[in-house]
Amino acid sequence: MSTSAIQVANLSKKYEIMVGRHRHDTLRDQISDAIKSMFHSNGESHGQRESFWALKDVSFEVKPGEVIGVIGRNGAGKSTLLKILSRITVPTAGFAEIRGRVGSLLEVGTGFHPELTGRENIYLNGAILGMKKAEMEQKFDEIVAFAEVEKFIDTPVKRYSSGMYVRLAFAVAAHLESEILIVDEVLAVGDAAFQKKCLGKMEDVARQGRTVLFVSHNMAAVENLCNKAIILHNGKLTFSGTVKDAIDYYLRSLSNQDPTSTSHILDLSDVAGRPAKYHPTLKRLELFTDERTPLNGCLKIGASLKVCVSFRLEKPTANFDILLGFNNHLGQRIFTASSTFQPNRPIEDRVGDQKVVCEIPSLALVPGEYSIKVLLDIAGLAADCVWDAARITVVESDYYGTGKIPSDGLIVLNHHWHFN
Repeated sequence: MSTSAIQVANLSKKYEIMVGRHRHDTLRDQISDAIKSMFHSNGESHGQRESFWALKDVSFEVKPGEVIGVIGRNGAGKSTLLKILSRITVPTAGFAEIRGRVGSLLEVGTGFHPELTGRENIYLNGAILGMKKAEMEQKFDEIVAFAEVEKFIDTPVKRYSSGMYVRLAFAVAAHLESEILIVDEVLAVGDAAFQKKCLGKMEDVARQGRTVLFVSHNMAAVENLCNKAIILHNGKLTFSGTVKDAIDYYLRSLSNQDPTSTSHILDLSDVAGRPAKYHPTLKRLELFTDERTPLNGCLKIGASLKVCVSFRLEKPTANFDILLGFNNHLGQRIFTASSTFQPNRPIEDRVGDQKVVCEIPSLALVPGEYSIKVLLDIAGLAADCVWDAARITVVESDYYGTGKIPSDGLIVLNHHWHFN
């Protein structure tokens, strides 16, 4: 007998979509279409049906008590997967077996009847889950307090703001006694305080040994909350493993690079970012992350960065330095790394092709896009310079181990709080 909470095997979902239609019809186009449809009984005088596979042969298993992150770009099939698991839609092929009561928070409005009040919807959801009225009454006050909708609990939910709606929907999904909790990116609708509250509640749910499927673009929240993750791409499952490995895989995929790509090697011999007054002495720039893994665009907050600079010295000299300047998207200098800052640096004459390596143990910049300026200094004068030699994107990660994303300011620094 299987001990899985969720068993998914060869799950596929196909939709029929219309192609070839105008997206922005004018009034004349609409009148023309109406006339044409009079001569075609099926009303499809133009445009063709085309099959679209939102999911294709997806298979995975979730054990009871596991907290699984579901990661992928928009359109990857995440929401379709959760709708099938929540029994909102049926698969075209394959199957998904769920063992336990499921509480879902998907799109705003899912599971609520707009004409019913907040109170009535709470009891309705409990009844759908098979809970007794006595159980519901025990949970009722806790749900209402969490959602902060006490004044509106007897108002039809169709009159709720989107924030009130989401707060109540999450409170119902998280507090009712479901063995499996499924939460989509809908948390992004709430404000920062509400998101913090929700993440805290989901941590409590996970500690209780309940199974959680969590879809989010917030990599810090996924990394903090989940112990495993799966990645969907174009409807197919492309990775399943530990949450750390999954996030690393996903971030590499964001740059559309395959593992054999050489995009981390940048030719500086003939680039647009070099002022005309400089002779092309800088030859190449190579970017790596941990363990000399090629950097293909994305770097997590606080990850290490290794920069290799190749250049040529035409004459013997010991008096030279390399400077790396990190600028934000506004062109402001955020950080400068220079070989002049290296203590006990050996001083000796060098000539010909050279390569120097700068290792940054933790590039503690907030999420955003940064450009790297490279400058070669010989005898106190700039011998060559490339202003925009490379671009890197620092992406969200759980730098502080709390699931909270640092966003204000320019850098992140480890710090500690205590009470005296």
